[in-house]
Amino acid sequence: MRVGFVGLGVMGLPMAGHLLAAGHDVAVWARRPESAAPIVAAGAVACGSPAELAARSEVVISIVTASADVEQLAFGPGGLVEGFAPGSIHVDMSTIAPGTARRLAVRYAGRGIAWLDAPVSGGGQGAIDATLALMVGGRAEVLERVRPLFGCLGKTVVHMGEAGAGQVAKACNQMIMVSVIQAVAEAMRLAGAHGLDLAKVLEALQGGSAASRVLDVMGGRMARRDFVAGIQARLHHKDFAILMDEARQRGAPLPLAAQTWQQLNALMALGGGRLDTASLLKVLEAPVEKMQ
Repeated sequence: MRVGFVGLGVMGLPMAGHLLAAGHDVAVWARRPESAAPIVAAGAVACGSPAELAARSEVVISIVTASADVEQLAFGPGGLVEGFAPGSIHVDMSTIAPGTARRLAVRYAGRGIAWLDAPVSGGGQGAIDATLALMVGGRAEVLERVRPLFGCLGKTVVHMGEAGAGQVAKACNQMIMVSVIQAVAEAMRLAGAHGLDLAKVLEALQGGSAASRVLDVMGGRMARRDFVAGIQARLHHKDFAILMDEARQRGAPLPLAAQTWQQLNALMALGGGRLDTASLLKVLEAPVEKMQ
């Protein structure tokens, strides 16, 4: 397929590479040309604008930061909509507000263009290993058209429902994951307060009913004092802003998530937004100190 790709970051770059390796005709657009250099060197085509990218693509996949970024990419000056032919598909794998996804789907539909929100879970390593989980909102027949592409990127593809439903599922994923990171931070803080070796605590917990992938990865980071970002905490902060706004709109009580949200707020206030989310431990250790 002729595939366009936007968002060549920690996850996007290996994802685009998998599509290229599978034999698809891949083109890319990037605000910073240097971020596209590795995939262009591997054989992808560089485009000068989102509109140019859309004009040569059957499907454009985007994985960018925020709702406003997706809206600008799609309908801003020189945006994808200016290049898409009727019948084209925009698959957005970013984590954005469900309402934004629904709104973009309606705007595209008026021009004969299809939309899927297909946010992913699995992080940078999952992108490298092509083991991502994809949560898809949009029409089932559109999903079937792009399923071969999704098979290059992940091992789990679940159709959640109409446009926006994928983003609701991703919000649930983020709520559970980051709340568990906060629980791991509290456990490490309590163990540290007793003078225990955190590596041994982690080893013990990994053999019990508390075992989980979050404990393995984030507990390991905390035990090693490794706060260099895998995923920057500011991105999880953004995700929690989305899910707490959804909770407000729907009247859904999320008391545990609300407490985790406040810890993320504290982490941002302490200057830890570009550290890994494992640095929630540092909020518990030194709540009045700036992050180093």
